[in-house]
Amino acid sequence: MKTVELKPEVPWSRAVATEADWKAIPAPELRRMIEQILLIRRFEENLLDLGTEGLLHGPAHASIGQEGAAVGCMAALQSADKINGTHRMHHQFLAKALNHATPAGYDPAADAFAPAMQDVVYRTLAEILGLTPGYGGGRGGSMHLKCDDCGVLGSNAIVGGNIPHAAGYALAEKLRASGNVAVAFFGDGAMQNGAAYEAMNLAGLYRLPVIFFCENNLYAVSTHVREQTAEPRLSGRGIALGIPGLSVDGMNPVLVRAAVARARQAMAEEPRPWLIEAETYRFLHQSGPLPGSAFGYRDKDEEAAWRARDPAVQMWAQLVERGIVQAAERPRYEERVAAAVQAATARLVEAAAGGGRRLLPALWPRAETVEQGIRGDLSELAGSNVREQGEPGEPGAAAAAAAAPMKFVDAISLAAREAMKRDERIVILGEDVHHLRGGTAGATKGIAELFPARLLGTPICENGFTGLALGAALNGLRPIVEIMYPDFALGAADQLFNQAAKVRHMFGGAAAVPLVVRSRVSAGSGYGSQHSMDAVGLFAQYPGWRIVVPATPHDYIGLFNAAVRCDDPVLIIEHQSLFQTAGPVTADDVDYIVPFGRARIARAGTACTVLAYGGGVLEAQAAAEATGIDAEIIDLRTVDPLGLDWDTVGRSLARTHRLLIAEETARGTSLGAHLVRRAQELFFDELDHEIVHTSGTHSSPVVSKVLERAALARREEFAAGLRAVVA
Repeated sequence: MKTVELKPEVPWSRAVATEADWKAIPAPELRRMIEQILLIRRFEENLLDLGTEGLLHGPAHASIGQEGAAVGCMAALQSADKINGTHRMHHQFLAKALNHATPAGYDPAADAFAPAMQDVVYRTLAEILGLTPGYGGGRGGSMHLKCDDCGVLGSNAIVGGNIPHAAGYALAEKLRASGNVAVAFFGDGAMQNGAAYEAMNLAGLYRLPVIFFCENNLYAVSTHVREQTAEPRLSGRGIALGIPGLSVDGMNPVLVRAAVARARQAMAEEPRPWLIEAETYRFLHQSGPLPGSAFGYRDKDEEAAWRARDPAVQMWAQLVERGIVQAAERPRYEERVAAAVQAATARLVEAAAGGGRRLLPALWPRAETVEQGIRGDLSELAGSNVREQGEPGEPGAAAAAAAAPMKFVDAISLAAREAMKRDERIVILGEDVHHLRGGTAGATKGIAELFPARLLGTPICENGFTGLALGAALNGLRPIVEIMYPDFALGAADQLFNQAAKVRHMFGGAAAVPLVVRSRVSAGSGYGSQHSMDAVGLFAQYPGWRIVVPATPHDYIGLFNAAVRCDDPVLIIEHQSLFQTAGPVTADDVDYIVPFGRARIARAGTACTVLAYGGGVLEAQAAAEATGIDAEIIDLRTVDPLGLDWDTVGRSLARTHRLLIAEETARGTSLGAHLVRRAQELFFDELDHEIVHTSGTHSSPVVSKVLERAALARREEFAAGLRAVVA
């Protein structure tokens, strides 16, 4: 066999320092860089002292030793460039925020430490200590730092979880043609995570302006990089994905600045992502004040060799050699940064009565605010045209008179097309959404012709493209993600539940997360155990999500419009059993919303109250007709536990005094437990009979038609539930 060597289409290289790199940086900027390195060092030393005193709640992942890579990188970025990072982000956050706050022309050799810079130190320390003056009101702490004005859109405690977000930031910048770039910071451990590869593949595919910046400090907690992978040269990981790789000495801030500047310039000339591996070292253990050698996974000789390359020492020496600073000035720089850190600490800490120190009690968040900011107040929907499907003489009657029958599946694509016409921030992502004349279910019919740049057919990587969409949402877009079947949401569980569901709350409650996820429930159509789940019960565990399940074409359009205007993440569940059903819609006037949290009386009655949603509404109506029981059937429409319309339920129960919860889905992922518990808490005195919950079995629907039907609850099971509740 003969072989021919294959060569990558993109470069893979190692950066080498030159004197030109130093000469390219004005002297005041070099002095600012060393000041930042010293400030970050002192800041984290102070944090460790506070931790030793018991004043720091939770871990402190110090970046001591890695400051040079952060300062060098930030020196090549602008405030409008977007970054994120990991649990170890003090150095990057401080460098980015300080650059944003630094007055033009500031020079540590001549100017006082500016008040805006001092405020960065103060607010960062307050956040890490869990106090209200912090950027997130103390909720984020050390691992979740965010300052939109500075271009820091949030650090992340899930290893690898932040990387797809940066690709999403870059997508938003690309569609806006802003010229800004995004940077994802992560370590060698995250490089082994699937999220890194999914994000890099998407970024390479869509040629996004993002730098994947890997701080290779050799250890994922205590596991050496050579124990993690057979190829420890991590800068080569993107070559097969069309991403140039560049290795750089991360202990040399000037070289890092040059490397990032080169990547940025290259991206401007030929749009594509870059991967930079900064070889660096954390002097201490994963968290806390002890070195790694204290835990036995590193030896002292290795630590000493890296400490000899300390950027706080080596860069200073280089500046002295070049006449940028004087050797005798070092104490003044040290005193200057120590004063900044001490001033911030003094505003947050006081002497305790029994000796020692304590955090100022007045700065603690109030306990009663613990649930504030889980999601927004929906004020963004104010002024929207609210329209119900009216009957003659009722609100919406004029529109109803002009309506014509439309299939449910056609309402899905119509709603998306019209929303995209109204709002250029809307983008759609998902597998096959750009082909098959509207995707696998026809949900994007006609959109490829109208908005090709805003319809992204993705590879099969739910975690990656959901994370990318979340990042785009955090950077000003309003993405709609199609997860083909709800079962596939488990492949994106980190992004859906650790990330999207928690972002607003953990960063202080103010961060908008305008992300819509659509998914089709195909139970009953023979798709088997891994394509038939109804995910409402799963998403209901995470109260940051709003969940809607329309049962009519009119309601689909109204709830979809509310979802794409909402600043919270919204799940729209589409029951395939409804796709060929029809209902009245005014096709040339669909700019209306159906408000979240408003149920619909699908059938009036007096014998009992039935709660249903989606395809279960029609099945419950059929059950009522078949049994002759005068049931009042409530189409919940909004089904997340914090958004349920209990007022409508309460008014119905005041008439019927009996309650049936009718769900088609398997019992394990149903909403029933939420509904039964809350209904009993609210309406115990109204109930003349125990609450009856009818759902599918504990088994998942399988392919066999007989067993699939046996696994689900439909009109026959609902009829049995009706008979039981009125018995």
